[in-house]
Amino acid sequence: MKLKSIDEFYSEITNPANVDQISLLPDGIQKEIGHFNVFNIGELYEAFKDKPVMPYDRRAYYKISLIKGKNRAEYADKVINIEENALLFATPKIPYHYVPLDLQQQSGYFCVFTAEFLAKEKSGIDLDNLPIFHPDGFPIFEISTADSESIELIFKKIQLEINSDYAFKYDLIRNYVSELIHFGQKLQPATALYSKHNSAARVASLFTELLERQFPIDSPRQRLELRTAKDYAGRLAIHVNHLNKVLKENTGKTTTELISRRLIHEAKILLKETDWNISEIAYSLGFEELAHFSNFFKKQTSLTPISFRD
Repeated sequence: MKLKSIDEFYSEITNPANVDQISLLPDGIQKEIGHFNVFNIGELYEAFKDKPVMPYDRRAYYKISLIKGKNRAEYADKVINIEENALLFATPKIPYHYVPLDLQQQSGYFCVFTAEFLAKEKSGIDLDNLPIFHPDGFPIFEISTADSESIELIFKKIQLEINSDYAFKYDLIRNYVSELIHFGQKLQPATALYSKHNSAARVASLFTELLERQFPIDSPRQRLELRTAKDYAGRLAIHVNHLNKVLKENTGKTTTELISRRLIHEAKILLKETDWNISEIAYSLGFEELAHFSNFFKKQTSLTPISFRD
């Protein structure tokens, strides 16, 4: 399972039936300024009335959503039921699941953007250090009708601006996105947060999603971001001991065993299917020293990397 890209996102939401309803930016926009777009949720549901699942469950981009209607958001070992209005902030680094509960009553807006669009040198915003996008946070907020109307107005301004000919419209849109972010950071987390009996299974599922997001390795210059049980627990905002307990109960294996098994699988692919040297493979899989990778591989397979390749 590979992290879904912006291009894949558009390939899913565009087809002859709905392309006229959804505004797309000109080709090449992400090469120049990063990528940004805004959508009307009601129009998307109308366009996808024969496909009820919203087509953006795996993200390679940031997303801010104004959700209106009955929905359920699942994040690590927590669940929040949305009865009316909510503001949701999503980052590529933290998996969550968003489930509409009433397909006939869904409305609101969302915008998607890459890190390049809101880069610090362009916007003054350091995305990864914002509390709203921090792994320890819980970026889902239930909001009042009045707050919902205020946020909807911001989205309507964005939608109006993105279709304008104003030469500096993307600078203005960045300001609107910044306003949405600050609006969210002033809110307190929703009080309807609770754990469900299946929270352990959900944590296991989200761990697997995070693990699979690291692969495949496409270049010797690419490097795994998450390598240890502590790394994954931190990203899921839970204690490493809790993660290990959950995975042991659900899979029969420890966090480290699951990570090691996936690393070995990828190492075998890279050794057989690429011409990268062993040092490049070791680096891409997160090993600081070639000897560490060789020892790890031999411990798991009883072969050295060179012997396996030959």
